[in-house]
Amino acid sequence: MVSAQIEKEVNPHFEDFLFDWNQKFQFLVGGYGSSKSYHVALKIILKLLEEKRTALVVREVYDTHRDSTFSLLEEIVNDLGLEGRIKCLSSPMQLRFPNGSKIIFKGMDKPQKLKSINNISIVWLEECSEVKYAGFKELIGRLRHPKLNLYMILSTNPVSEGNWSYKHFFKNPLTKFFVLDAEELYEKRTIIVNNTYYHHSTADDNLFLPESYIEQLEDLKTHDPDLYRIARKGRFGVNGILVLPQFEVQSHEQVMTAIGKIQKPLLKNGMDFGFVNSYNAVVRMAVDLSTLTLYIYWQYYKNNMTDDRTAEELQELKKVLIKADSAEPKTIQFFRQNGFRMMATRKFPGSRIQYTKKIKRFKRIICSDQCPDVIRELKDLTFKVDKAGEIIEDEFNIDPHTFSAVWYGLDDVEMKNLKLGKKRGEPIVEI
Repeated sequence: MVSAQIEKEVNPHFEDFLFDWNQKFQFLVGGYGSSKSYHVALKIILKLLEEKRTALVVREVYDTHRDSTFSLLEEIVNDLGLEGRIKCLSSPMQLRFPNGSKIIFKGMDKPQKLKSINNISIVWLEECSEVKYAGFKELIGRLRHPKLNLYMILSTNPVSEGNWSYKHFFKNPLTKFFVLDAEELYEKRTIIVNNTYYHHSTADDNLFLPESYIEQLEDLKTHDPDLYRIARKGRFGVNGILVLPQFEVQSHEQVMTAIGKIQKPLLKNGMDFGFVNSYNAVVRMAVDLSTLTLYIYWQYYKNNMTDDRTAEELQELKKVLIKADSAEPKTIQFFRQNGFRMMATRKFPGSRIQYTKKIKRFKRIICSDQCPDVIRELKDLTFKVDKAGEIIEDEFNIDPHTFSAVWYGLDDVEMKNLKLGKKRGEPIVEI
């Protein structure tokens, strides 16, 4: 009876996953309604019926379990007709099996409670992208048993490529760490790499979904393309409106070669000040006015640095003009007294918006791969949105210190539209 019921509930795309326990890590990513969470829950129940184990189910916030993972597991127990054998206890939330297996629930918002658990051989990290990377590493340490094989199952809707889950299980451009190209997973649907089983799914893989649900997901394509990518296609990417869609990364050698070919480059340097929660950020740039291209080829990025230590580390910049944050006149004066050519930028009401619009007018922004913090902050930088979903033109998803440094460094460059020359039809750039 149990097997017949299971046969009825299983989607074909998940059949192999249900019984594959050959890899320690199993990473499931997919769109809305793909049934990935359902099949993870079913997989764990089947395993705990076969073997006496303790499984830990984790979400970032403990209270979210009741209406998600706990409710789902309880539903499956009832669907399988096992409510008489498996006890679903609500306070505290727990599932107890007749062979001594059990499923317990924890939240990363109460990490102290993780210290009291022992002999965990299976961890299910639901919506893993919501958990901090430090929490993920902590859970790996909690996964231990003297005899049984250990497993960690991670499930998530796709998020930004800047999320730790993407960087850890796929690739991190900044560190050049590479495991798997996500495009290959989207094509093959399941892949095994090293000791990780990868699984991709969409609503099309859930044969029990009503057609009306899929139609709702399709409607997102016209009015919310970001959510369409996540919900319908189940793909990683950038969430939100990119501030600098023309930003790209090239090797340092390529960037310096291109700068060397500029006939009359504008060489600019900008600095943003910080200390504890913010950073001293310096960027060096070259502007090619003939092509409206901005090159970023050098960076400095540190915090918890006193002015004297920062000045010591920036000795090589003493001979160049640096435009800096006018909100720190004492710091600027200190650098000037120590031999730096440093000037304050102009600030005025609405200057953040104007500076942002100026940078957006560049046709290309090319950054050296030796500027990792510039890449990290600017490549996926997006605008914040208000409650109505409208972008806020001078607020971003992070506090991008290198972007401020770019603003300041280009303070005296007046970008205007590219126009055609009257005599020869040659491009003329007004600045």
